[in-house]
Amino acid sequence: MISRRAAGTAALALLAAPARAQPASPRITRACAGTLYLTIDTGWSREADFIAAAMARHGIRATLFLANEPTYRGDRQIEAGWAPFWRARAAEGHVFGSHTWRHWYFRGDAGAGRVAYGSRRNEGQAVLDAQALCTELTQPTEALRRLVSEATVLPLWRAPGGITSPGLLRMAEACGLHHQGWTSNGFLGDELASEAQPNASLLRQNLARIRDGEVLMMHWGVRSRREPFGLVFEQLIAGLLDRGFCFATLPAGGIR
Repeated sequence: MISRRAAGTAALALLAAPARAQPASPRITRACAGTLYLTIDTGWSREADFIAAAMARHGIRATLFLANEPTYRGDRQIEAGWAPFWRARAAEGHVFGSHTWRHWYFRGDAGAGRVAYGSRRNEGQAVLDAQALCTELTQPTEALRRLVSEATVLPLWRAPGGITSPGLLRMAEACGLHHQGWTSNGFLGDELASEAQPNASLLRQNLARIRDGEVLMMHWGVRSRREPFGLVFEQLIAGLLDRGFCFATLPAGGIR
């Protein structure tokens, strides 16, 4: 009998291997029952190829928020080794926004025109003025453009954890960037502990509660989750398509 641990290890090996996109199954053309906006943040990226192949099979385009985070390969997300991955996503019609460069967390306004910013991994902390904040927010997409000149970059950004403050939002707007969070039913749960929220539960809950206009948020893989959410990602999007939803990339002004 195969142990749960061995099965989990085999699943991780499958997800880490590049997946080949297959043609999508034919679907009956019909009016959309609603529009969903899938957004994917960077992260451990163990499931990245698997998720990308599933989107390609179903013709889904998403908005991808980039930060230069560490990955399962021992490198970082916007380094040269990831250029083929991002180039392929741009060619498929996905669009991009910023998720900050260092993926630290904002800790509130620190006086007029200043915001506190710090790492949850004890990598450092800082107080950013307007210029430093603009650099932090634009650096990911500038790095992407050096790797993939044809990428479509939107004037959108997302704070790590979705944590913002009034002054921070004003400062970012002055940089020409609009903050994009996710909607009340848009958190897909891939950051949660799989012991408490196994994939079967997340799949059932998401299919039941997602409504028209939701901004959905997930990652290319979360290191701490033992049961990779990527294993049920295709079931989720297939189920949402079967409910009549269409998928679209975010507009340049975001969704409020």
